[in-house]
Amino acid sequence: MSARNVPEFDFNLRLAKRIEERLRSEGFVEASLLVTEGKARPSLFKRIVAANHSRARLFLSIHHDSVPDSFLEEWEFEGTKSHFSDRFSGYSLFVSHENPQFNASLMFGRLIGKQMKAQGLQYAHQYTQAFMGRYRRKLLDKNAGVYRYDHLVVLGWARMPAVLLEAGSIINRDEELAMNSPERQDMISAAVAGAVKQFCDLR
Repeated sequence: MSARNVPEFDFNLRLAKRIEERLRSEGFVEASLLVTEGKARPSLFKRIVAANHSRARLFLSIHHDSVPDSFLEEWEFEGTKSHFSDRFSGYSLFVSHENPQFNASLMFGRLIGKQMKAQGLQYAHQYTQAFMGRYRRKLLDKNAGVYRYDHLVVLGWARMPAVLLEAGSIINRDEELAMNSPERQDMISAAVAGAVKQFCDLR
């Protein structure tokens, strides 16, 4: 849930639709949005099986970030109790060493990160810090904001290069408003489309 009690899924779906539209408008006519139903973990397996059967050349998992529970503060929005943390902001990119095309995944992640940076966006730096506990990750590219995250179904089981994008922190009250804006969604969509084009050109 966001700081204003909006499910992450709503943010994910809206951004994913915008990215799909942008890719198609730029000539990637086979770009497709994949949504699977059911409880979280079984749904992840459905998703990656479907992606592998589709013979997709790239896989991008869209998410919006939160923080460990220990950082959450309480507040009230429109009469409803909620939680927030304004301590962290920014996007993050994750790749898995378990992916059979790890090097290509890393390249795709780097291209997205560089495009996001060109749009004036900054990545989240907290994942390298000890206070993140089990959420701590190794930073593979300090310029693009690409982290290593093994044991994720959608990254490790994908047969194609795969990247997970945390587009921004919706538990941060200011960033939640930004992530809800068409302008920010357009910036991210343009960054992803630019990265896909570069990836294809390089391959």
